[in-house]
Amino acid sequence: MAGRNSIDGFRSQSSGTVDRRPRSLRRADGSMPRMGRSMTGTAGSSRSSATAEQPRNYTPRRSASISTNNPSSSLTDFDINPSDNIFADLEQGSGKRGRKGRKKPQSTRRKWIKRVIIALVIIGVGFGAMLLWRAFMASSHIFKGDIFGLIQQKELKADSNGRSNILLLGTSEDDPGHEGSYLTDSIMILSISQSKKDAYMISIPRDLYVKYRRSCNSGNAGKINEYFNCVNSDWSSTEAEDERQAASRKFFGNIVGLDLQYSVHVNYTVLRDLVSALGGIKVTIESRDPRGQMDGNFDWKCRGGNPRASHATMVKNCPPNGHFIDYPNGPVNLDAEHALYLAQARGASGISYGFEQSNFDREKNQQKVLVAIKEKATSAGTLTNFGAVTGIIDALGKNLRTNFETSEIRTLMSLGQNIKSDAIKSVSLLGTPVGDLVVAQTVNGISSVIPAAGTYDYSQIQAYINKTLNATEVSKESAHVVVLNASGASGVAKREADKLEKLGMVIDSIDNAPHSGSAGSNKIYQVAGRASAPNTKAKLESIYHAQATTGTPPVATGSHTQFVVVVGQSTTGTSSAISD
Repeated sequence: MAGRNSIDGFRSQSSGTVDRRPRSLRRADGSMPRMGRSMTGTAGSSRSSATAEQPRNYTPRRSASISTNNPSSSLTDFDINPSDNIFADLEQGSGKRGRKGRKKPQSTRRKWIKRVIIALVIIGVGFGAMLLWRAFMASSHIFKGDIFGLIQQKELKADSNGRSNILLLGTSEDDPGHEGSYLTDSIMILSISQSKKDAYMISIPRDLYVKYRRSCNSGNAGKINEYFNCVNSDWSSTEAEDERQAASRKFFGNIVGLDLQYSVHVNYTVLRDLVSALGGIKVTIESRDPRGQMDGNFDWKCRGGNPRASHATMVKNCPPNGHFIDYPNGPVNLDAEHALYLAQARGASGISYGFEQSNFDREKNQQKVLVAIKEKATSAGTLTNFGAVTGIIDALGKNLRTNFETSEIRTLMSLGQNIKSDAIKSVSLLGTPVGDLVVAQTVNGISSVIPAAGTYDYSQIQAYINKTLNATEVSKESAHVVVLNASGASGVAKREADKLEKLGMVIDSIDNAPHSGSAGSNKIYQVAGRASAPNTKAKLESIYHAQATTGTPPVATGSHTQFVVVVGQSTTGTSSAISD
């Protein structure tokens, strides 16, 4: 009797044929998968054939029959694991290599790579937006102008020599209990050339005795560090801050002979937070003392809050010698607190060394700290560190005030990266080629610093700064000149000497010429046997419209004098010649 094999190669035990197969095994289009060879034939041949054509890798766990009366019982009669791919081998056995349209593994990998890239882009955009927002919020507190200025790159304002001059003022009003917290104990001028990519730092002694030309706590004259707070004492409004900075730019500019276009006011918190955001800085201690620099004025920080702390405790807290500021000569790493107090150290206590010049040594260290901050802030490691960048923005945004505009921010950042540290020079008023330009002196009972040329006489200081910042072929020669007045008018020699000094010449002396008033023209004498200075000679001839002669000067000269200028008439056009 003819019969039909059951699924999986087992013949039905009942007579007749299976009239349908389990629906769960049908394909989506209703057809059944191919089961190998045809399952029709006699009962005997069917059993033999079914055994031969049984699918590989599939073993029924127990025998059962498919009832023709209850075909649905077939699924319960067999222990079939739905996860078993029972048709894979059947398809392979029938010569098929796989289902048509099966997805390749590579497409899944590409999909995940694409998802990861998209996620990274979204994260990057998010961080960038956050950074821009914080920068905008900080800049709105610091800079003048609006948000649209951030996309501009405006050149900085400059003087007639192409230099942008910035007044830096530091106060300590954020340090509770600090005596004289509203005094500008840090006064510095940063002069930048956008074309030459160089910079000069000039520290002004905080004890310089000056005339305020307004009423201050000390009267109409006193130390220069009091002036900023003399303008007004309102430290809560932006308008009052702007007024103080504007008046200070003009006042300090007149002292040093520079046009100060910008000013920046910072406090202790800026320095502390900035160095902290950078993860510390490195400076080089360069002391005249072979031991380095040590200032015991800050040893209280080694006591751990206990004024009676033992020496052993202090050594433990401040190794190796129990002093908070104690460094050998050479490179040293500073965290935020040590950078702040090194910038304040001046050997004020009895237990100290390496600060023989007191405030002048402090000013040098302040300049070193600023250069180190610039170097670290513009390094690749910092600029790619999101946390460091946001820390810098926060540090500046909370405690820095300036008259820079938002449209100048990108220019400042570019200059910060393009001006190398070795192109930043320090200008000291001590130990210059023409000697010390300031000296210590008591004025009206106040221990002060005054110009070497005399109280309130800043001509030498101005000439030296101008010569250093605006080096020309003339100033590089530093020729020594004597100026004699033969015009018969008073003050001419002094006025001409000041002009020549601004050009970089060294004025040996000024005096009246013998037989003053007898000369009808200007004369220039080039002293024989002295070092030649061709550029200076050409400049003098241009200014005074006279040819230099090697004849004998009308007065005796010093051993260094190279030229003697006899002014017989007013030098019209001198100012224009000076500015060339």
